[in-house]
Amino acid sequence: MRSQIRLGKIFGIQVGLHYSWLLIALLIVASLSAQFHLANRAWSQGLILAMAILTALLFFISLLLHELSHSVFARSHGIPVREITLFALGGVSQLEKEPATASVEFRMAAAGPLASAVIGLVCLLGQRFAGPASTPLHAMVSWLGYINFALAGFNLIPGYPLDGGRILRAILWWKTGDMDRATRMAAKAGQIVGLLFIALGIVRFFSGAGVGGLWIAFIGWFLLQAAGESYVRAGLERAFQGVTVSDVMTNDCPSLDGTENIEHFVHNELLRTGRRCFVILRNGEIAGLVTPHEVKEIDRARWPYTVLSDIMRPLEELHTVPPETPLKDALDIMGKEDLNQLPVVKNGRLAGILSRAQIVDYLRTRTDLKV
Repeated sequence: MRSQIRLGKIFGIQVGLHYSWLLIALLIVASLSAQFHLANRAWSQGLILAMAILTALLFFISLLLHELSHSVFARSHGIPVREITLFALGGVSQLEKEPATASVEFRMAAAGPLASAVIGLVCLLGQRFAGPASTPLHAMVSWLGYINFALAGFNLIPGYPLDGGRILRAILWWKTGDMDRATRMAAKAGQIVGLLFIALGIVRFFSGAGVGGLWIAFIGWFLLQAAGESYVRAGLERAFQGVTVSDVMTNDCPSLDGTENIEHFVHNELLRTGRRCFVILRNGEIAGLVTPHEVKEIDRARWPYTVLSDIMRPLEELHTVPPETPLKDALDIMGKEDLNQLPVVKNGRLAGILSRAQIVDYLRTRTDLKV
């Protein structure tokens, strides 16, 4: 779940929106407009719309505070946070590594629902100072109070990767001493919760709930998919245990002179061999790498007049790893930076290349052997 709209940084953490948040924002404004109209028909349409938009923005802030509580706690315990993304069903804090202990996982997962509950309590207590129940301010504060309590309650459902599922994983981790096993068990629980939500949504839809029933089913589908992906990731981490980059990388990366033009390179090297990574030499020294990605950036009419050294990615600008790097860490780097190849460097020299295709082949072999 990546951000398509970046909003800036808070406490050094990048915050952004997924496009799906715009859809839920419109739905919230429409729902609040109808609710406020029923609450007091004397309010003007302009006032109702303004209050609906303001309330939706404050709800957005409360969601952000929920995720920030996770992220700030994570960073205080040495866990880097890549970014916070808000989307249709809430938000997600993208952590760059897992918590070190079950205790840290438990407290980090509980921080979000606790923050939402505190916000809800403050809003409901604030009703005393918001004037009569018929006033716009009272209606807004009341809605924010109840919706934040609902948000806290929903996130405590024991289905991974919801906060409640992470709390369940922490408890299972503490009981079994095995994080991998705890993750798989919590993910299975998440899949069961997702199926129950889907069934409930379908039943409600055919009972006359309409869009409300479909929305519950959609939430269940999302949980089912997210839990399934978490289960697969747990399996990947088990497969990568004890495996380093040197075990999977290839050191058979062809070397080419940087003065060769793209036209010759494409027809005599790239298409003929099917290889996707080439080392470029300059005065006999490694200068950089060229892949099909760099070639595609150049207009075909310029291929005969452009040499490889002009389009290569200089070695000093590339993300590199040493051979002893755990394979899981290398894959995380490739995913974070959207890389297909990762140079492996030892003592300042290129030792090999790690590609996604090699990782897939490694996993396929394990799958074929059922190990």
